[in-house]
Amino acid sequence: MARLRVLLPLPLAGAYDYRVPEGMPVPPVGSFVAVPLGNRDSIGVVWDGEADPALPVRKLRDIEGVFDVPPMTASLRRFVEWVAAYTLSPPGAVLRMAMSAPAALEPPAAKAGWRLSAAGQRAQRGEGGRLTENRRRVLDVMEPGEVYAPAMLAAEAGVSPGVVRGMADAGLLESALLPPGAAFPEPDLGRPGPALGVEQAEAAASLREAAAAKRFGVTLLTGVTGSGKTEVYLEAVAECLRPRDGKPGRQALVLLPEIALSTQWLERFERRFGVPPALWHSELGSRRRRDTWRAVAEGRVQVLVGARSALFLPFPDLGLIVVDEEHETAFKQEEGVVYNARDMAVVRARLSEAACVLVSATPSLETLINAETGRYAALHLPVRHGGAELPVVEVIDQRRTPPERGRFLSPPLVEAVRETLEAGQQAMLFLNRRGYAPLTLCRACGHRMRCPNCTAWLVEHRVQRRLQCHHCGHAEPIPETCPECGAEGSLTPLGPGVERVQDEAALLFPEARRLVMASDTIPGPAAAAEAARAIAAREVDLIIGTQIVAKGWHFPHLTLVGVVDADLGLAGGDLRAAERTVQLLHQVAGRAGRAEAPGRVLLQSWNPEHPVMQALISNDLDSFMAAEAEQRRPGHWPPFGRLAALIVSAEDEREADRTARDLGLAAPEGEGMEVLGPAPAPLALLRGRHRRRLLLKTRRDVAVQPILREWLGRVAVPASVKVQVDVDPVSFL
Repeated sequence: MARLRVLLPLPLAGAYDYRVPEGMPVPPVGSFVAVPLGNRDSIGVVWDGEADPALPVRKLRDIEGVFDVPPMTASLRRFVEWVAAYTLSPPGAVLRMAMSAPAALEPPAAKAGWRLSAAGQRAQRGEGGRLTENRRRVLDVMEPGEVYAPAMLAAEAGVSPGVVRGMADAGLLESALLPPGAAFPEPDLGRPGPALGVEQAEAAASLREAAAAKRFGVTLLTGVTGSGKTEVYLEAVAECLRPRDGKPGRQALVLLPEIALSTQWLERFERRFGVPPALWHSELGSRRRRDTWRAVAEGRVQVLVGARSALFLPFPDLGLIVVDEEHETAFKQEEGVVYNARDMAVVRARLSEAACVLVSATPSLETLINAETGRYAALHLPVRHGGAELPVVEVIDQRRTPPERGRFLSPPLVEAVRETLEAGQQAMLFLNRRGYAPLTLCRACGHRMRCPNCTAWLVEHRVQRRLQCHHCGHAEPIPETCPECGAEGSLTPLGPGVERVQDEAALLFPEARRLVMASDTIPGPAAAAEAARAIAAREVDLIIGTQIVAKGWHFPHLTLVGVVDADLGLAGGDLRAAERTVQLLHQVAGRAGRAEAPGRVLLQSWNPEHPVMQALISNDLDSFMAAEAEQRRPGHWPPFGRLAALIVSAEDEREADRTARDLGLAAPEGEGMEVLGPAPAPLALLRGRHRRRLLLKTRRDVAVQPILREWLGRVAVPASVKVQVDVDPVSFL
């Protein structure tokens, strides 16, 4: 009786052994199977390796069934194992991410559509009675024998669904089953792409060559904001999809940091290929997730655009992975399996023999060093597309021209916005802080409103009339009296958020049509599309936004960007604070001056001499990153060394302290390594759990995973305490 190893999508140490019942064909490795687990049923994947022959047959349970879906490819199984080993996660926990739509394993139910009946075909030929204009439009778009989805038929004909139903009632249409897979049309590779400049054409040719080679390689594509990086890498996508030597093209994956807000990118893709791409992100409905997962596995999706989790989809022949805005911290998953999708994309490409393209106007220092040392190829677009000029960046020294008392916009910035609006152009005020005010305190006793579950102040959201924690989601009404001393009307907001900037702008520029762009006001694709439409149609004069306005928007009439607090990201002891600040502000500055009108960027700062401000003024990011590298190199800080964090958390503070102390006493020692901590995390209380951190720092040539495994093996961790491992941390909160 055959035995198989089955890996289950659960946080278990490894695969379990099962037997194949008599009469059932032995399912190949990678098959999705139904198996019993305890007193319930589960779904798993037949995994590589030999079952334990010493295990008695009586202890084995039978596989209950095999799902009719393509098996998981060897490259994806290796990827699951690689991610598990690198992040010190159970393989089953990683497998769970690759099985994120279990309903897709069942065959999709047949869906009904409409096709022309015999009477409809006669009417199409002009035989029979007269037709209304709407019914004639429906017949004009239909081919005899073809089955059409009701909603798509109505949309293509430009009529209401009621017209289609009426034609069915009249006998012109008849019901028929839709063929499977009709929801993912193929991109039109024959459509001409946009005209490319000389540098763009050369870069596109290099990327096309990489995509056609059918071998692993990583290319860093950089360029100033507005230089056409997207159009260039879409040429590589087209090359990847193109059949050659009598063989079909391969699949392409594009990772975006905020896919739900990438309306303009999706429109650009559709202009290039004539059809929208398949999408994968957290806001997809369950049916769409199921259909997309199965279509990817069956090879019916040629191009998929998604968030970081799309990296674990079951592509049978992945030929290209593009990571756009590769520097974005949104690619790092901080919960569950902790991984960086940018780095894992390189691994998945290597295991799939695929090309990988990392794209950014402000690449991370890690990626830059990999390009400088020759691990990655590098391409650069030095000028903006279409002859547009880069904006002029100036710093407003708030020590010399501070805002008026109780205000947050300095006189030079107010004057610049007023001049821009009077000239009929659009302006933007940027502040990377949601809500009305980041802190509320009592003027009478000094009490500060804080989250009961986190080490964080409650942020006032005046529009919703509530105080909210941006870490755990706790919210409460704004009290009438101080909860500490009972004083009435004493609670005062301190500091600005975008809502407060919006209020100030309403007083200063009452005639301006304003739009606030923050995750509170732009919650998803529909809102993002409407915001982009309104701005492009010049229905908005003044945009007030947080970091979401930095993510690839194209506002052709925007000529002024004012950064309300350019120093905001520089506070604290984060290793990458300066790097992230210069990346964010450079991206925001890049929104200005995209068309004929030149752009201008004003940075309000209390520290104009800071290297970040000087780099932005001179537009010399290369020198800034070189200086940043030289600061990190002597201490073996990333990318010249390795970091791994242990985050200890527990509801009981004493248990967290005790486990952290034990880990500190058992810390590894040796040449080229150092352990920092334990110490309270900056967010020492998060979602009701007390947190302590330890940080392992090593030279670049030291593998941290074996050290971490041995370290964790020395300490008995209570069940009530969680120890999270974060290899290559990007956040130190």
